[in-house]
Parts: sequence; structure tokens; C-alpha cells
Amino acid sequence: QVQLVESGGGLVQAGGSLRLSCAASGRVSSINAMGWYRQAPGKQRELVATITRARSTNYADSVKGRFTISRDNAKNTVYLQMDSLKPGDTDVYYCAGLSWLGELDYWGQGTRVTVSS
Repeated sequence: QVQLVESGGGLVQAGGSLRLSCAASGRVSSINAMGWYRQAPGKQRELVATITRARSTNYADSVKGRFTISRDNAKNTVYLQMDSLKPGDTDVYYCAGLSWLGELDYWGQGTRVTVSS
């Protein structure tokens, strides 16, 4: 099993920045990619960004140019730098661990991001 623990959410004004962190522990060798997804009440969870061990990245169109995902393999930690935040970015953000087959196997508990206008 793998445990994912997020931190860094909070309240910020539009145009501001936040940095999310997610630390993985346990059987981390079973994970290739790590990423961030977000979910608003009543909506499906959606991709924000993912990054593989080789640091290949994938972003949702809505965050390209504003968010940057990175990882420290030695610390088994993934980061999401969020700049130029918009009220529409308000959501609960979940860290995810993906297997070597690309399956979403693990989730963190979620961290709330609120962007005020």
C-alpha cells in the first residue's frame, strides 16, 4: 500500500499563488506517475497535472501556463505550483499515485483551495 499526504491548500485572492505538496510513503516503488486532480461539489474529479518518474508532464488545458508540477524522487514528493489563480480554480485538490500501467491506484485525503475574487 501507498499513503499520500497533501499539504499547502488554503485561501488566496485571485491572481495569487499557492504551492501544494504531496508526500508518498509505503510501497512507493509501485508508483510511476504522481499527479493532482481536483473536484468541485457535484462534479467529477478532473485531471490537473501528472508527472512521471522520468519527469514527463501532462496538464489540463485550463491550467497550462499557470500551474507547474514537479517532483523530488529522493523524497517521494510531488509539488504543484499554482500561479495566477482564478476563482474557477476553487476546488478540493487530490494527490494521486498512478501505477506503471497508468492506473489511478492511490489517493490522498484532499486539500481545499479557495480563490476569492
